[in-house]
Amino acid sequence: MAKFSAEQPDADAIERYLREEAGLGHLRTRRRGDLVIIESGPEEDPVPHARLRRVAVHLWCLEMATHTGRWEPTPVRAQRDEVVRQLVEDFGWVLSPCE
Repeated sequence: MAKFSAEQPDADAIERYLREEAGLGHLRTRRRGDLVIIESGPEEDPVPHARLRRVAVHLWCLEMATHTGRWEPTPVRAQRDEVVRQLVEDFGWVLSPCE
């Protein structure tokens, strides 16, 4: 089965939506393999919030960070922009700034 990579334009589009549309300026994204990771805090000690995993050309899955530093899958599977919209609207508490 082919593996699909997350591209830098995907990470940029997600970060732009989070900052400009959702007003979550404390968040940033980074790309790694098939993932776009959403994090905040200092770059040398980031706080992970959520990540999107690319599983097909137009299909992404949402995963949430746990308090133990592990990742839990969610049932959210859709196109990238829909996954990000659902993350903000349905799981916004996950994106709150950590104090």
